[in-house]
Amino acid sequence: MSPVVRAFWSAFKATQSEDVDARFYEVCVFDDNESSANHLAELVVRGVKRATAGLVWSFEAANMPVPKPGDLSVVTTWDGQPKCVIETIQVDITPFSEVTVEFAAIEGEGDGSLQYWRKAHTAYSARECSRIGRTPSPSMPVACERFRIVYYPFGENAA
Repeated sequence: MSPVVRAFWSAFKATQSEDVDARFYEVCVFDDNESSANHLAELVVRGVKRATAGLVWSFEAANMPVPKPGDLSVVTTWDGQPKCVIETIQVDITPFSEVTVEFAAIEGEGDGSLQYWRKAHTAYSARECSRIGRTPSPSMPVACERFRIVYYPFGENAA
């Protein structure tokens, strides 16, 4: 955790009546490129993006558990500037080909359609599978995570 993210997390902790350190999951950047990562972080704080999808294989390759309800993560921009803290509220593991229209809309990317979701996530999954030595397939397991903003000190909470 960088010093700026550590300070942000400490400021968040000061607003809580319980010790939240045990619930810390990760510092997260959405997507694997700067332009998209910054755009998606903005969609989160605007309340448009309320979900994310990750390959279960990626969690396994990183030796990390799949997120679970109650986990807390700091969302940052590509360059590591913290934007907000999110809390995982639901995680469903589903085959890539069975991700729903509803989930695509809640993820809030592009036009919110399942068609857009599949196109964008097919491309991302291909890059991610190449990175971790897996072959993409319609049955690859996806962790469909829903979340809410629990800390956004820069303005009105959009969630």
